[in-house]
Amino acid sequence: MKGFAITSKGLEETASAEIKELINVKSKIEECCVLFDFRDFRDLCLLCYKSQSADRVLHLIGSFEFDDFFADVERFITKVNFDEWIIKNEKFKIECIRLGSHNFKSVDVEAKVSELILKKYKNKLKVGFKEHEVIFLVHIVQNKCYFGIDFAGFELNKRGYKIFLHPNSLRGTIAYALVRESGFGKKDVMLDPFSRDGVIPIEAAFYASCFPNNYYKKDRFAFLKLKIGIDFEKFFKDADKKINKKPKAEIYSYDHLFKYVDYPRKNAKIAGVDKFINFSRAELEWLDIKFKKEGVDRIVTNLPTSKNANLDKIYNEFFYQSDYILKKNGTIALISRLPDFAKKQAERHNFAVAKEKDVWSGEQLLKIIIFKKKTI
Repeated sequence: MKGFAITSKGLEETASAEIKELINVKSKIEECCVLFDFRDFRDLCLLCYKSQSADRVLHLIGSFEFDDFFADVERFITKVNFDEWIIKNEKFKIECIRLGSHNFKSVDVEAKVSELILKKYKNKLKVGFKEHEVIFLVHIVQNKCYFGIDFAGFELNKRGYKIFLHPNSLRGTIAYALVRESGFGKKDVMLDPFSRDGVIPIEAAFYASCFPNNYYKKDRFAFLKLKIGIDFEKFFKDADKKINKKPKAEIYSYDHLFKYVDYPRKNAKIAGVDKFINFSRAELEWLDIKFKKEGVDRIVTNLPTSKNANLDKIYNEFFYQSDYILKKNGTIALISRLPDFAKKQAERHNFAVAKEKDVWSGEQLLKIIIFKKKTI
Protein backbone atom coordinates (compact mmCIF):
# COMPACT_ATOMS: atom_id res chain seq x y z
CA MET A 1 0.00 0.00 0.00
CA LYS A 2 1.15 3.51 -0.77
CA GLY A 3 1.36 6.36 1.69
CA PHE A 4 1.74 10.04 1.01
CA ALA A 5 2.75 12.94 3.26
CA ILE A 6 2.29 16.57 2.19
CA THR A 7 4.92 18.99 3.48
CA SER A 8 5.94 22.62 3.20
CA LYS A 9 8.46 23.17 0.44
CA GLY A 10 11.95 22.48 1.78
CA LEU A 11 10.82 20.08 4.54
CA GLU A 12 10.66 16.95 2.38
CA GLU A 13 13.97 15.51 3.65
CA THR A 14 12.97 16.16 7.26
CA ALA A 15 9.65 14.36 6.71
CA SER A 16 11.39 11.43 5.03
CA ALA A 17 13.74 11.01 8.01
CA GLU A 18 10.86 11.28 10.48
CA ILE A 19 8.78 8.69 8.60
CA LYS A 20 11.75 6.31 8.74
CA GLU A 21 11.99 6.82 12.52
CA LEU A 22 8.27 6.42 13.21
CA ILE A 23 7.25 3.51 10.95
CA ASN A 24 10.62 2.25 9.65
CA VAL A 25 10.08 2.63 5.90
CA LYS A 26 12.04 4.43 3.20
CA SER A 27 10.51 7.30 1.25
CA LYS A 28 10.68 8.83 -2.18
CA ILE A 29 10.99 12.60 -2.09
CA GLU A 30 9.05 14.73 -4.56
CA GLU A 31 8.22 18.44 -4.54
CA CYS A 32 6.22 19.32 -1.40
CA CYS A 33 5.52 15.67 -0.64
CA VAL A 34 6.98 12.31 0.35
CA LEU A 35 5.82 8.93 -0.98
CA PHE A 36 6.31 5.65 0.88
CA ASP A 37 5.06 2.09 1.19
CA PHE A 38 3.35 1.08 4.42
CA ARG A 39 2.32 -2.27 5.87
CA ASP A 40 -0.73 -1.47 7.96
CA PHE A 41 -3.19 1.42 8.26
CA ARG A 42 -1.93 1.83 11.84
CA ASP A 43 1.23 3.29 10.27
CA LEU A 44 -0.75 6.14 8.71
CA CYS A 45 -2.68 6.71 11.93
CA LEU A 46 0.60 6.88 13.87
CA LEU A 47 2.03 9.43 11.46
CA CYS A 48 -1.09 11.57 11.86
CA TYR A 49 -0.77 11.36 15.63
CA LYS A 50 2.96 11.96 16.01
CA SER A 51 4.42 13.57 12.89
CA GLN A 52 5.92 17.01 13.50
CA SER A 53 6.91 17.62 9.87
CA ALA A 54 3.83 16.71 7.80
CA ASP A 55 0.95 18.96 6.78
CA ARG A 56 -1.28 16.03 5.79
CA VAL A 57 -0.98 12.22 5.79
CA LEU A 58 -2.84 10.17 3.17
CA HIS A 59 -3.36 6.75 1.68
CA LEU A 60 -2.32 7.32 -1.94
CA ILE A 61 -4.75 5.86 -4.45
CA GLY A 62 -2.96 7.15 -7.53
CA SER A 63 -1.21 10.04 -9.29
CA PHE A 64 -0.87 11.40 -12.80
CA GLU A 65 0.71 14.24 -14.78
CA PHE A 66 -1.61 16.41 -16.81
CA ASP A 67 -1.79 18.83 -19.72
CA ASP A 68 -5.54 19.35 -19.65
CA PHE A 69 -6.45 18.77 -16.00
CA PHE A 70 -10.19 18.23 -16.29
CA ALA A 71 -9.86 15.80 -19.20
CA ASP A 72 -7.03 13.91 -17.49
CA VAL A 73 -8.74 13.73 -14.10
CA GLU A 74 -11.86 12.31 -15.75
CA ARG A 75 -9.80 9.53 -17.33
CA PHE A 76 -8.10 8.90 -13.98
CA ILE A 77 -11.35 8.68 -11.96
CA THR A 78 -12.90 6.41 -14.58
CA LYS A 79 -10.00 3.93 -14.51
CA VAL A 80 -8.79 4.02 -10.90
CA ASN A 81 -10.16 1.48 -8.43
CA PHE A 82 -11.22 2.79 -5.05
CA ASP A 83 -14.38 0.70 -4.74
CA GLU A 84 -13.54 -0.52 -1.22
CA TRP A 85 -13.65 3.04 0.12
CA ILE A 86 -16.88 3.82 -1.68
CA ILE A 87 -18.65 0.59 -0.66
CA LYS A 88 -17.81 1.08 3.01
CA ASN A 89 -18.65 4.78 3.13
CA GLU A 90 -21.75 6.49 1.76
CA LYS A 91 -20.87 10.11 2.43
CA PHE A 92 -17.69 11.62 1.07
CA LYS A 93 -16.01 15.00 0.82
CA ILE A 94 -13.54 16.33 -1.74
CA GLU A 95 -10.77 18.74 -0.81
CA CYS A 96 -8.15 20.24 -3.10
CA ILE A 97 -4.73 21.66 -2.26
CA ARG A 98 -3.10 23.39 -5.20
CA LEU A 99 0.45 24.72 -5.62
CA GLY A 100 1.55 26.53 -8.75
CA SER A 101 -0.12 28.61 -11.44
CA HIS A 102 -3.18 27.07 -13.12
CA ASN A 103 -6.11 28.22 -15.21
CA PHE A 104 -8.58 26.73 -12.70
CA LYS A 105 -9.35 27.11 -9.02
CA SER A 106 -9.41 24.59 -6.17
CA VAL A 107 -13.19 24.88 -5.84
CA ASP A 108 -13.51 23.96 -9.54
CA VAL A 109 -11.47 20.82 -8.91
CA GLU A 110 -13.58 19.86 -5.90
CA ALA A 111 -16.82 20.30 -7.84
CA LYS A 112 -15.56 18.36 -10.89
CA VAL A 113 -14.15 15.42 -8.92
CA SER A 114 -17.36 15.18 -6.84
CA GLU A 115 -19.37 15.09 -10.06
CA LEU A 116 -17.14 12.36 -11.55
CA ILE A 117 -17.36 10.14 -8.46
CA LEU A 118 -21.13 10.49 -8.26
CA LYS A 119 -21.38 9.63 -11.96
CA LYS A 120 -19.07 6.62 -11.63
CA TYR A 121 -21.11 5.15 -8.80
CA LYS A 122 -24.47 6.07 -10.34
CA ASN A 123 -25.43 8.61 -7.69
CA LYS A 124 -25.62 5.97 -4.92
CA LEU A 125 -23.41 8.21 -2.78
CA LYS A 126 -23.83 11.54 -1.06
CA VAL A 127 -21.51 14.51 -0.86
CA GLY A 128 -21.23 15.47 2.81
CA PHE A 129 -19.56 18.81 3.46
CA LYS A 130 -20.13 18.78 7.22
CA GLU A 131 -20.94 15.13 7.87
CA HIS A 132 -18.75 12.70 5.92
CA GLU A 133 -17.08 9.35 6.43
CA VAL A 134 -14.21 9.65 3.98
CA ILE A 135 -12.23 12.62 2.63
CA PHE A 136 -10.77 12.32 -0.85
CA LEU A 137 -7.96 14.84 -1.18
CA VAL A 138 -6.65 16.11 -4.51
CA HIS A 139 -3.13 17.50 -4.19
CA ILE A 140 -1.88 19.39 -7.25
CA VAL A 141 1.77 20.49 -7.53
CA GLN A 142 2.51 22.27 -10.80
CA ASN A 143 1.37 19.74 -13.46
CA LYS A 144 1.18 16.66 -11.24
CA CYS A 145 -1.88 15.48 -9.36
CA TYR A 146 -2.01 13.10 -6.38
CA PHE A 147 -5.31 11.54 -5.29
CA GLY A 148 -5.76 9.91 -1.90
CA ILE A 149 -7.65 9.36 1.34
CA ASP A 150 -6.93 12.00 3.99
CA PHE A 151 -6.33 10.20 7.29
CA ALA A 152 -5.86 13.34 9.40
CA GLY A 153 -8.79 15.48 8.33
CA PHE A 154 -7.13 18.71 9.40
CA GLU A 155 -3.87 20.57 8.79
CA LEU A 156 -1.26 18.88 10.95
CA ASN A 157 1.07 21.90 10.70
CA LYS A 158 -1.34 23.97 12.83
CA ARG A 159 -0.40 23.61 16.48
CA GLY A 160 -3.11 23.79 19.11
CA TYR A 161 -0.67 25.12 21.71
CA LYS A 162 0.03 28.34 19.82
CA ILE A 163 -2.26 30.61 21.81
CA PHE A 164 0.19 33.29 23.04
CA LEU A 165 1.92 34.42 19.86
CA HIS A 166 4.87 36.49 18.75
CA PRO A 167 4.36 38.48 15.49
CA ASN A 168 7.22 36.55 13.81
CA SER A 169 6.21 33.12 15.11
CA LEU A 170 7.42 30.11 13.13
CA ARG A 171 5.25 27.27 11.94
CA GLY A 172 5.60 24.25 14.18
CA THR A 173 6.76 22.10 11.26
CA ILE A 174 9.51 24.58 10.36
CA ALA A 175 10.63 24.90 13.99
CA TYR A 176 10.82 21.10 14.17
CA ALA A 177 12.90 20.98 10.97
CA LEU A 178 15.27 23.59 12.43
CA VAL A 179 15.70 21.51 15.60
CA ARG A 180 16.42 18.36 13.60
CA GLU A 181 18.81 20.11 11.21
CA SER A 182 20.80 21.24 14.25
CA GLY A 183 21.58 17.60 15.02
CA PHE A 184 19.73 17.77 18.34
CA GLY A 185 19.81 14.41 20.10
CA LYS A 186 17.62 13.14 22.91
CA LYS A 187 20.47 13.52 25.44
CA ASP A 188 21.68 16.96 24.33
CA VAL A 189 21.66 20.36 26.02
CA MET A 190 19.78 22.79 23.78
CA LEU A 191 19.27 26.54 24.13
CA ASP A 192 16.98 29.01 22.41
CA PRO A 193 18.03 32.48 23.68
CA PHE A 194 15.27 34.28 21.68
CA SER A 195 12.38 32.02 22.58
CA ARG A 196 9.52 34.48 21.93
CA ASP A 197 6.44 32.23 21.97
CA GLY A 198 8.44 29.05 22.57
CA VAL A 199 7.74 27.13 19.38
CA ILE A 200 11.36 25.93 18.97
CA PRO A 201 11.80 24.59 22.54
CA ILE A 202 8.31 23.07 22.48
CA GLU A 203 8.97 21.19 19.24
CA ALA A 204 12.30 20.01 20.68
CA ALA A 205 10.48 18.81 23.83
CA PHE A 206 7.95 16.85 21.75
CA TYR A 207 10.81 15.09 20.01
CA ALA A 208 12.95 14.48 23.11
CA SER A 209 10.04 13.07 25.16
CA CYS A 210 8.22 11.22 22.33
CA PHE A 211 5.12 13.15 23.42
CA PRO A 212 2.64 13.23 20.49
CA ASN A 213 2.08 16.80 19.35
CA ASN A 214 -1.55 15.84 18.61
CA TYR A 215 -2.08 14.24 22.03
CA TYR A 216 -5.05 16.51 22.76
CA LYS A 217 -6.68 16.01 19.35
CA LYS A 218 -7.45 12.31 19.67
CA ASP A 219 -11.14 12.83 18.86
CA ARG A 220 -10.58 14.94 15.74
CA PHE A 221 -8.87 12.55 13.32
CA ALA A 222 -10.61 11.62 10.08
CA PHE A 223 -9.30 8.05 10.36
CA LEU A 224 -11.68 7.47 13.32
CA LYS A 225 -14.58 7.39 10.83
CA LEU A 226 -12.90 4.97 8.43
CA LYS A 227 -13.84 1.31 8.57
CA ILE A 228 -10.29 -0.07 8.65
CA GLY A 229 -10.53 -2.62 11.45
CA ILE A 230 -8.51 -0.81 14.11
CA ASP A 231 -9.32 -0.68 17.82
CA PHE A 232 -8.51 3.03 18.18
CA GLU A 233 -8.68 3.05 21.98
CA LYS A 234 -5.96 0.38 22.04
CA PHE A 235 -4.05 2.17 19.25
CA PHE A 236 -3.77 5.42 21.23
CA LYS A 237 -2.97 3.55 24.44
CA ASP A 238 -0.10 1.68 22.75
CA ALA A 239 1.24 4.86 21.13
CA ASP A 240 1.21 6.73 24.45
CA LYS A 241 3.26 4.00 26.14
CA LYS A 242 6.32 5.37 24.34
CA ILE A 243 6.10 8.78 26.05
CA ASN A 244 9.26 9.38 28.09
CA LYS A 245 8.20 11.19 31.25
CA LYS A 246 11.82 11.89 32.21
CA PRO A 247 13.66 12.78 28.99
CA LYS A 248 17.43 13.13 29.31
CA ALA A 249 17.67 16.19 27.08
CA GLU A 250 18.00 19.59 28.75
CA ILE A 251 16.04 22.25 26.88
CA TYR A 252 16.38 25.93 27.81
CA SER A 253 13.90 28.59 26.71
CA TYR A 254 15.33 32.07 27.34
CA ASP A 255 14.35 35.58 26.37
CA HIS A 256 15.27 39.06 27.62
CA LEU A 257 11.63 40.16 27.93
CA PHE A 258 9.41 38.82 30.72
CA LYS A 259 6.49 38.61 28.30
CA TYR A 260 8.38 36.18 26.09
CA VAL A 261 9.35 34.05 29.07
CA ASP A 262 5.70 33.87 30.10
CA TYR A 263 4.37 33.09 26.59
CA PRO A 264 6.52 29.96 26.07
CA ARG A 265 5.69 28.67 29.55
CA LYS A 266 1.94 29.04 28.91
CA ASN A 267 2.12 27.55 25.42
CA ALA A 268 4.25 24.66 26.66
CA LYS A 269 1.71 23.92 29.39
CA ILE A 270 -1.07 23.85 26.80
CA ALA A 271 1.10 21.51 24.71
CA GLY A 272 1.72 19.23 27.71
CA VAL A 273 5.52 19.54 27.70
CA ASP A 274 6.18 22.42 30.14
CA LYS A 275 7.89 20.04 32.61
CA PHE A 276 10.50 19.18 29.98
CA ILE A 277 11.67 22.78 29.42
CA ASN A 278 13.63 25.24 31.61
CA PHE A 279 12.27 28.80 31.30
CA SER A 280 14.15 31.91 32.37
CA ARG A 281 14.59 35.59 31.62
CA ALA A 282 18.15 36.16 30.47
CA GLU A 283 19.99 38.86 28.59
CA LEU A 284 22.47 37.72 25.95
CA GLU A 285 25.28 39.10 28.11
CA TRP A 286 24.33 36.62 30.88
CA LEU A 287 24.72 33.42 28.88
CA ASP A 288 28.32 32.87 29.94
CA ILE A 289 27.10 33.03 33.56
CA LYS A 290 24.11 30.75 32.98
CA PHE A 291 26.18 28.02 31.31
CA LYS A 292 29.61 26.53 31.80
CA LYS A 293 32.24 26.96 29.14
CA GLU A 294 31.44 24.53 26.30
CA GLY A 295 28.34 23.36 28.19
CA VAL A 296 25.77 23.50 25.36
CA ASP A 297 25.38 21.03 22.47
CA ARG A 298 22.93 22.96 20.28
CA ILE A 299 21.89 26.59 20.05
CA VAL A 300 18.70 26.77 17.98
CA THR A 301 16.96 30.08 17.44
CA ASN A 302 15.31 32.67 15.22
CA LEU A 303 17.45 35.80 15.56
CA PRO A 304 15.81 39.27 15.51
CA THR A 305 15.54 41.00 12.14
CA SER A 306 13.69 44.20 13.07
CA LYS A 307 15.20 47.38 11.64
CA ASN A 308 14.39 49.10 14.92
CA ALA A 309 16.82 46.86 16.81
CA ASN A 310 20.59 47.31 16.98
CA LEU A 311 21.28 44.20 14.94
CA ASP A 312 25.07 44.68 14.84
CA LYS A 313 25.21 44.65 18.62
CA ILE A 314 22.76 41.75 19.02
CA TYR A 315 24.40 39.47 16.46
CA ASN A 316 27.90 40.31 17.65
CA GLU A 317 26.99 39.48 21.27
CA PHE A 318 25.11 36.34 20.22
CA PHE A 319 28.07 34.82 18.39
CA TYR A 320 30.52 36.00 21.07
CA GLN A 321 28.50 34.24 23.78
CA SER A 322 27.94 31.19 21.57
CA ASP A 323 31.67 30.80 21.07
CA TYR A 324 32.07 30.51 24.85
CA ILE A 325 29.14 28.21 25.78
CA LEU A 326 29.01 25.94 22.71
CA LYS A 327 30.88 22.64 22.71
CA LYS A 328 33.67 22.18 20.18
CA ASN A 329 31.54 19.77 18.14
CA GLY A 330 28.30 21.66 18.83
CA THR A 331 26.16 23.50 16.31
CA ILE A 332 24.22 26.73 15.94
CA ALA A 333 21.03 26.40 13.89
CA LEU A 334 19.45 29.65 12.73
CA ILE A 335 16.44 30.38 10.61
CA SER A 336 16.96 33.77 9.08
CA ARG A 337 15.52 36.38 6.78
CA LEU A 338 18.98 38.04 6.80
CA PRO A 339 21.28 35.11 5.97
CA ASP A 340 24.17 37.16 4.55
CA PHE A 341 24.24 39.42 7.61
CA ALA A 342 24.19 36.41 9.96
CA LYS A 343 27.04 34.71 8.07
CA LYS A 344 29.14 37.87 8.14
CA GLN A 345 28.75 38.19 11.92
CA ALA A 346 29.43 34.47 12.44
CA GLU A 347 32.67 34.71 10.47
CA ARG A 348 33.95 37.37 12.88
CA HIS A 349 33.61 34.91 15.77
CA ASN A 350 35.26 31.86 14.26
CA PHE A 351 32.11 30.11 12.98
CA ALA A 352 31.80 28.53 9.55
CA VAL A 353 28.71 27.52 7.60
CA ALA A 354 28.24 23.74 7.71
CA LYS A 355 24.94 23.63 5.82
CA GLU A 356 22.33 25.90 4.25
CA LYS A 357 18.78 25.01 3.35
CA ASP A 358 15.84 26.90 1.85
CA VAL A 359 12.39 26.40 3.37
CA TRP A 360 9.10 28.11 2.59
CA SER A 361 6.45 29.30 5.01
CA GLY A 362 3.64 29.69 2.52
CA GLU A 363 5.10 32.00 -0.12
CA GLN A 364 7.83 33.35 2.16
CA LEU A 365 11.35 32.04 1.66
CA LEU A 366 13.39 31.42 4.81
CA LYS A 367 16.95 30.17 5.16
CA ILE A 368 18.14 27.55 7.63
CA ILE A 369 21.85 27.94 8.36
CA ILE A 370 23.92 25.54 10.44
CA PHE A 371 27.17 26.89 11.90
CA LYS A 372 30.08 25.01 13.46
CA LYS A 373 33.23 26.26 15.11
CA LYS A 374 36.17 26.49 12.77
CA THR A 375 38.89 23.95 13.41
CA ILE A 376 42.32 25.47 13.93
